[in-house]
Amino acid sequence: MAFFVRLHSGPGTWVTSNVMVMTTSASVPAHSDADSDAAIAGGSVTDRLVEANTRYAAAFADAGLDSRPALRVAVVACMDARLDVNAVLGLANGEAHTIRNAGGAVTDDVIRSLTISQRKLGTRGVVLVHHTGCGMETLTEEFRSELETEVGQRPAWAVESFRDVDQDVRASLRRVRTSPFLLHTDDVRGFVYDVKTGLLREIDPA
Repeated sequence: MAFFVRLHSGPGTWVTSNVMVMTTSASVPAHSDADSDAAIAGGSVTDRLVEANTRYAAAFADAGLDSRPALRVAVVACMDARLDVNAVLGLANGEAHTIRNAGGAVTDDVIRSLTISQRKLGTRGVVLVHHTGCGMETLTEEFRSELETEVGQRPAWAVESFRDVDQDVRASLRRVRTSPFLLHTDDVRGFVYDVKTGLLREIDPA
């Protein structure tokens, strides 16, 4: 599915792209470390977020949005705080589904969400977004052993760490495209977001 994405590289610049996205969050202005420290010192972070919600609700204008994403697309992305999915892809509230986790890994639970997104909420396209400098590149499956030693129980989940972000995107593309539960696997594309430039680089699945 094609739609237009506004890039940060220049105002008014648009490109055609195929994307699947699940999203409900709004963009939040960037803050300096000093701003963050001051906010934390003045009260809990959660208190600040609740106060922000009060201001958000006062000007809320999205009550009429349909639960089905307008662009019929779902995005699977890393949870990294530097990656503002809506801003990066030029998305507005209600246009896409956004599914996020550590590393943007296509786990069984991500397949669950994509299956519901497609079969019950009408999405067709899927966009995968990894990024440079991901913390998952610094971990190994040994992390599970460390947790077992500390708490006495081994996690059932895999860490899903990796060393080569391009190869991990390719592996994620294969997981989506070969899932028997998804209705639509012809429009699945993967990208690496550069945290230093704000640009997306598409990964050849071959």
